[in-house]
Amino acid sequence: MIPSAPVTRFAPSPTGELHLGNVRTALFNWLLARAGKGRFLLRIEDTDRERSEERFVGQLVEDLRWLGLDWDEGPEREGAAGPCRQSARDDLYRPLFERLEAAGLAYPCFCTPEALARARTAQMADGRPPRYPGTCARLTPEQRAERLAEGRRPTLRFRVPPGREIGFEDLVRGPQVFASDDIGDFVIRRADGSAAFFFGNAVDDALMGVTHVLRGEDHLANTPRQLLLLEALELVAPAYGHLPLILGEDGAPLSKRNGSETIRALRDTGYLPAAIVNHLARLGQALADDPGLLSLEVLAARFDLDRLGRSPARHDPQQLLHWQKAAIAAATDAELWDWLRGRCFADGHCIEDLVPPERALEFVHAVRDNITLPVDAHVWAGDLFAETGHHAPDARAEILAAGAGFFAQALACFDAGSGFRDFTRDLSAATGRKGRALYLPLRAALTGELADPERGSLWREGPELGRLWPLLGPERIARRLRLARDVCLNERE
Repeated sequence: MIPSAPVTRFAPSPTGELHLGNVRTALFNWLLARAGKGRFLLRIEDTDRERSEERFVGQLVEDLRWLGLDWDEGPEREGAAGPCRQSARDDLYRPLFERLEAAGLAYPCFCTPEALARARTAQMADGRPPRYPGTCARLTPEQRAERLAEGRRPTLRFRVPPGREIGFEDLVRGPQVFASDDIGDFVIRRADGSAAFFFGNAVDDALMGVTHVLRGEDHLANTPRQLLLLEALELVAPAYGHLPLILGEDGAPLSKRNGSETIRALRDTGYLPAAIVNHLARLGQALADDPGLLSLEVLAARFDLDRLGRSPARHDPQQLLHWQKAAIAAATDAELWDWLRGRCFADGHCIEDLVPPERALEFVHAVRDNITLPVDAHVWAGDLFAETGHHAPDARAEILAAGAGFFAQALACFDAGSGFRDFTRDLSAATGRKGRALYLPLRAALTGELADPERGSLWREGPELGRLWPLLGPERIARRLRLARDVCLNERE
C-alpha cells in the first residue's frame, strides 16, 4: 500500500560519488513520494567537516538530475523545510542539545579515541558486544569543570534509558524490537560542535516533516537509537523501512571490488539513465509482471511498499546491459545521436569525426540494433567510414575461404547505380552461392568484422547489409571488394 501524500528524502553525505547502492535508496524514496502524490526532499548531510567536499555536492546534484530524480526541496530549491544543508542548521540544533543536557538526558564525554578503542577491545575479548562503558556518565559537575579547564573538548552523548524495549513496525521487515540495555550511550554532538549522524539525521527528518524513510538495512540498528532520541525531544518520528542489501555477483555486499560502479563512471561509459533506473527499480522490488522498460512515471504509478522484498538483491551486470539495450530500443534515432556525439575514444577520434554529418541519423538507424555502448558505435563508424578498409582475423579467414574468384565476380556484378538486392541477386546467380555462403564473405569484405565473442551476441551478425549499402557508397564498396580480391591473390602468391 502507498500512504497518502508521503514526505520522503534522500540524505547523502558529500564524501564521495554516488554509486548504485545509494542511488537505489534515492530512487525508492522518490518513487514512494511520487506514488502517493507527496514530496521528495534532498538533504545534504555535510557535518563531517574533514571528509565532506563541495565538489561532491555538485556531482550528486548533477547525477540525480541526469537520472530524472528531481526534488521538491533541496539544493537550488530551498523551501520551508530548509536549510537543506546540515552545516547550515546549527541554530536549530543548539537549543535541542541544551534541552537534552539540562534534562540530564545527555552529558559531555571526555574519552579519547584511544581510550574508547581499548574499551572496545577489552569487551570483545570478554565476548561482550562493544558499546560505550559509561565512563563519563557519572562525572560530577566539578569533574567536568576540571576537564574543561584543562582545555579538553568533549563530545555530547545521549543517555540511553535502561530496561526499555524499543519496538517499531518496519515498512519492509515488519515488527522489530530492540532492548535498550544492548545499546550504549551514543554521541550526538562531535567534539568540534557539529551534529553527529544519529542526531542530525533523526532530528532533521522530524523538523523537515519527513513521514517515511526508506534506507539500507545496515541502518536498522540505528533506528532504536534515533527513536529514543526523538522521543526525548518530543518530536514525531517518521516510519522507517530498511531495504535489503545489494550483493555483487560473488554474493558479498556490493563494493568496488565486486562490481559496484559510480553513477558518474556508468554515465561516462555510456549507460543511459533509463537503463540504470530500470535495473535498480528491480533490485529489492518484485516487478515480474512488468518485464519491459518503464518510465519513471510508470515505475512510480506501480510502486508499492508491499512489493519490497526482505532478501538481498543481486546486482548482475548482464541485467544492466539488458536494460541498456532496452533503453536504446526505446530511443529515437535523433536521441541516440545526441547520446553518441561528443564522445571521444582511446584512438583520439569522436563519433562525429568519423560519421559525415549528413549521414548521422542514417548511420544510427543502421547500427542501433548492434550497439550497446558508445564504443560499439565508434567501432562501426570506423568500419563503415574509414577510407582504408581493415579485416579482423575472423573476417580475413572468411575472405580467404571465399577466394579471389568470388570477389572478382562481385566486382563484375557491381554497378554503382544498383541497389543491394539487385547486386546480391546477380552475384548469387553468377556464383551459385546463397544464404550465409553469399552474405558472410560480403560482410567480411565490406565491414571487416564478423563474430566477436568478447562483444557478445549482439555482434554475431552485425547490421543488415542492406542498411549499410547506402552508407558505404559506391566508391567505398568497390574499393573494399577490390581489397578483398587482392588479399586472396596476395595470399595465393
